[in-house]
Amino acid sequence: MARQYLARVGVMGYVGRFATALPLDVSRGSRVVCRTERGLEVAELLSDVEQVTGGDVDGTLLRKVTASDDLLLARIEKHRDDAYQACAALLEARQLDVTLMEVEQLFDAQTLVFYFLGETHAELESITMELAEEYESKVQFRRFAQTVAEGCGPECGTEEATGCSVGGCSSCLLASSCAAAGS
Repeated sequence: MARQYLARVGVMGYVGRFATALPLDVSRGSRVVCRTERGLEVAELLSDVEQVTGGDVDGTLLRKVTASDDLLLARIEKHRDDAYQACAALLEARQLDVTLMEVEQLFDAQTLVFYFLGETHAELESITMELAEEYESKVQFRRFAQTVAEGCGPECGTEEATGCSVGGCSSCLLASSCAAAGS
């Protein structure tokens, strides 16, 4: 029977449920490698959870982070910082009214995710494609401000969605506002 864990993934701190068929010697705070819908990612283990029959999981917990993984993570971090600087320079050179919030490189070292604040333009897509080619990566960009302002779907941000007067829902960035507000 698969064991399930809660883990925090990505720069935006998504908390998901991850299953593993193999017994792992892990505890709260352990760094683990997970397979998510985005690819391979490093996550921080938060806790194990009761098995829910038929419950959906967000991915597979593969193993603990190793010393070799730490070397790869150091290279990924440098690569990510270089991609951030390159993107910021291109935005400035083309005088686009967009703020680069963050760049995330997944553990597979093949996917860069850019987070922008502001309106997205065709020129912005052109920049991300240039960066994908330069860094030999797949590139995704996220509209950070739109998710914060509108939520992730119908009724997101309403009390009906969560029972919380602050808003949000269980699947978007606004979900943390309930905990922060003490609702």
